[in-house]
Formats: sequence, structure tokens, C-alpha cells
Amino acid sequence: MLIRHPSDIKPSEITAESVYRERRRFLGLAAAGLAAATAGGLLLPRPALPALPGRFDNLRPGPYSSGETPNSYEDVTRYNNFYEFGTGKEDPARYAGMLKTDPWSVTVDGEVEQPGRYTLEDIIKPHALEERIYRLRCVEAWSMVIPWVGFPLGDLLQRFRPTSRAKYVAFTTLHDPEQMPGQRRAILDWPYVEGLRMDEAMHPLTLLAVGLYGQALPNQSGAPLRLVVPWKYGFKSIKSIVRISLTEQMPPTSWNRSAAHEYGFYANVNPAVDHPRWSQKRERRIGELRKRETLPFNGYGEQVASLYNGMDLGKWF
Repeated sequence: MLIRHPSDIKPSEITAESVYRERRRFLGLAAAGLAAATAGGLLLPRPALPALPGRFDNLRPGPYSSGETPNSYEDVTRYNNFYEFGTGKEDPARYAGMLKTDPWSVTVDGEVEQPGRYTLEDIIKPHALEERIYRLRCVEAWSMVIPWVGFPLGDLLQRFRPTSRAKYVAFTTLHDPEQMPGQRRAILDWPYVEGLRMDEAMHPLTLLAVGLYGQALPNQSGAPLRLVVPWKYGFKSIKSIVRISLTEQMPPTSWNRSAAHEYGFYANVNPAVDHPRWSQKRERRIGELRKRETLPFNGYGEQVASLYNGMDLGKWF
């Protein structure tokens, strides 16, 4: 399928020109580093490249931001779940540096009137980027507070003109075992897939993130494009997205497909529903010793609880 790339779009218009040029400089450094690492035929693990030194310009404060103090940049970028690079929390930072994120494209298909394959620049350009401080709660009973940079997913979906049959939005992560060594093992049924109900996807809290701390996403955090759904457990916030499909039927999701009795489709943060192997009533904020009470919907109940009126959240977990 032909990539849509209008002639009037310049790459330097997507972010600040300094960021755009620094990206290419760092790619050059990445190539040199990989050559050194593979000397003698041995591929050595190395840290992911640091986030681009240039900052996004003209960020506006996003609505619904938490007033909490964010975790440190080191916490956010060195303690991750990204099984495509390994199951250890430090594996993504160790191995994700080999992932090439430029160029990047996203296929949009399914129940839309404007399907196509779009460059990352096509995806980002029309949107005003915001900085939103969101809590991210993981199912293993830990959490972080992260200053994300992105724009509402619903704004993007509207551009592709969903049809009346669009009830769900499905997402797919890049599948490339050469770049993502964790995919060489059958930890999950690759590629990683996730999904939201249409009203969840269109909710203004749901973010497509392209950065954090005012800088481009580092690879281990889901570069160059990831989902952030702050009232759900972290595994719903799919990383390194290459496909967005609007569907009439509920799409499969990776963890539900792997262990349906442990991971439901909705994955709303709910202290009243324990994981079969541990309690979800309390959580530990990374960087803190004490645990705190888990809040329903991760503290965003006022904004999103109405989406689930009449549903048994013990059954639809």
C-alpha cells in the first residue's frame, strides 16, 4: 500500500527543527555503536540511546493531569515492562537500543473511510502536543507518575472517519525478532496486540504518546508511538504501534489470549478484583518504600466510571 506523504509536509515541521536534526545525528551514532558492538561477530547488549536532547516546543499543559510529583527520569526509563526485549524490568533499557524507529509508519484500516499507511510525521503533524502528568498502574502492584507528551487518540481516529460499524479499536506492535530479541521466545503469541472499546478510545483521557519529560520517547518506553490509558493496568498501554484497526467485533488481546482467567479485556484498575496470584488492593509507587491503597480506576473514576454503568466489573475485568 502506498504511503501517504503530502508534498507540503516537511519533516522539520513535525517537531522543533533541532529535535528533527538531532534524531538523525543519534541514528548515525547508533549505527556506529552497533558496528562496534558486533565486532568479531558477537552482538553485545547495550543501553538504549538516551532520549533526544532537544525538547518539544510549545507544549501546553494537558487536562486531567495529576498534581502528583513525577517519578525521576531514571525510574521511568530504567524500570519497564516490554517483553519484546526481555522479561526483566531492566531488559528493555539494556536491549532496546537496537530498535530503529526512524523511518516509521502506521497502517490504519478496518471500519474507516480513510484507510492507509501513514508515516509517523503524517500521524503527528496536525495535532497540538500536550504534556500530561498521568499515573500508570501495572498489574504487578507497582505504579509510577509520568509526564507524558502526546495528543488524544480520539482526535486521530476522527481524522480517518470511523464508520457506524466501528465498535472497537485494535492495536498492533511491531513484529521484528531481529530488532526485538524477546520475540525470539514464545513468551506470548507475537506480535503484541491490544484493544479498546470505541468509547474508551474516544475518551479525552486516552493518549497517544510520543514523548515523556518533554523529550522524544526512548525506545524502552515504547518509541516512537505508544498508547497511554491511565485508568487501566499498564499492559493495555501498547508500545511501538504499527497498526490501528477499527473493528465491529471485540479484538483479541495478547495477555487475555495467553491467560484469560488472569487478564480480562477491560483491565480497569480495580482493587476489588485480585489477580489470581496476588492482591490488587495495595500498590507500591516506584521509589517509595511504603505501599498505598489502590484507587478504583487508578483515581480517574470521576472521569471514566460512567463508561461502565450497569456492568459487573467483577465479571468484565
